[in-house]
Amino acid sequence: MQTFGTFSRIVAGLACAGLGTAIWLFAQDQTTFRVKVDMVVLGFTVLDQKGKYVNGLKPKDFKVYEDEISEKIATFAEGNHAPLQVLDNGDTKPIHNESLEPASAGGSIVDLRSAGTGTNVFVLFDTSNYMYRGFVYASDAIADFIRGLDRADSVAVYTYSRNLNRAVPLNRDRGEAIAGLRKAVAGDDSALYNCLLLTLRDASNVPGRKVVIVFSNGPDNASMVAPDDVREVAEDAGIPIYVISTNEVTKDPISSSIFKRISTNTGGKSYFAKTWQKQVEAFESIREDLGNSYTVTYYPRPNPNDGFRRIHIELTSDAIKKYKIRVRPGYRPQREF
Repeated sequence: MQTFGTFSRIVAGLACAGLGTAIWLFAQDQTTFRVKVDMVVLGFTVLDQKGKYVNGLKPKDFKVYEDEISEKIATFAEGNHAPLQVLDNGDTKPIHNESLEPASAGGSIVDLRSAGTGTNVFVLFDTSNYMYRGFVYASDAIADFIRGLDRADSVAVYTYSRNLNRAVPLNRDRGEAIAGLRKAVAGDDSALYNCLLLTLRDASNVPGRKVVIVFSNGPDNASMVAPDDVREVAEDAGIPIYVISTNEVTKDPISSSIFKRISTNTGGKSYFAKTWQKQVEAFESIREDLGNSYTVTYYPRPNPNDGFRRIHIELTSDAIKKYKIRVRPGYRPQREF
């Protein structure tokens, strides 16, 4: 999901960058906007007071609010298990081949069902000239991460410098993914945000749960797209972004601040891993996050807000209310003419 405003700004940026062209004509005094939200996909983790993952919770343990409006959970999944349909009484049952069409939604959750289990992982690897040092170590850390993914997960390997290279399309063949990774060579300038936007576009077209993992060794010096516009697209599409940066926070405070904002506002995390061992640990942390998260979907109830809608999740039982939930702050509904 994304707003018209965000999308139009990005199209303009891509046109300037040579990545796409578009012409938009408006008669402002005649324009009528309609808001359409088919389904919201929401991933989150639950942590105890020691920062450890809390597993085994059920749909009845959560209340989802959008702008303080209580929402009914349509499907629920934990980790890489297949999503379950949530009944009116909070119980669950497997999703069968027939489409599920709640009376208030007018749509189906065929996307989640067809995706089955697992996460669609898009790895975006910095191969700009910032990567001349530590290239092999970074490649080794990514390869170890790919080998350790759950069998149900799919992975795509993209590389970027000035342009995006879709080295390996989304698949479950770990050998193919690593072979494509090993063919990567260092390039020229870094257009991270241009290439991240294109990666998000690819990911948003894939059904089911997905995440983008960015491995960056330096600032962006070639993009025409603003990082906050990319963040908005990721927020609205419900795609968490994890960023692993090899730069020290103090040496590149601007990029560090952007990375933190993008990851936090999409439900992901950012890591600043200067050494190879820290990079490996960061990938291990991401893999744990993927395996210990919950995913719910819901069809939003009527809401007059056509701007940013804030999402809030509460734990229902007093025994678990002390736990902390990490979730993206919200999204913007799509506008139609």
